[in-house]
Amino acid sequence: MNAYRLKPLSFPWPPVLYGLAILFALIAGRFVGLFPSMMPGSYVFLGIGGAMIAAAVLLDLWAVKTLIECRTTVMPHRGAQRLVTCGPFRYSRNPIYLGYTLATAAFGFLTGNAWFFVAALAAAVVTTYIAIRNEEMHLLARFGIDFEQYCQRTRRWL
Repeated sequence: MNAYRLKPLSFPWPPVLYGLAILFALIAGRFVGLFPSMMPGSYVFLGIGGAMIAAAVLLDLWAVKTLIECRTTVMPHRGAQRLVTCGPFRYSRNPIYLGYTLATAAFGFLTGNAWFFVAALAAAVVTTYIAIRNEEMHLLARFGIDFEQYCQRTRRWL
């Protein structure tokens, strides 16, 4: 099949994966007491969590705005029309997923549930194997040497 018609994913997995990670953390925090509860309600933890949520939302909005301005898809299961290397994509090849990970970890600070940190890490790893690698193969097939050069100067996550 033509590389221009290839789609990186058949389903937009990343939002589902992070939703499942959050659900896991909530259930594990309720029923599995492996981790001692952090001090929820502490102003320091609330401040850290709030700052992380704000950073995650701003990062995601900046990334979506950049994709729209560059006239390419925001949806991870659609083929890219353009290789975007500006905006937050100068610093991370996956700023939206980075925002999801940051927000998931932030819930750990906000709720005092340390399982959110485990869930954030697990979701990032699973997203890398299920989504990011497929997206990268799509972008490599679609944009070739331009994507290779972009990968050399920009990290996958941070």
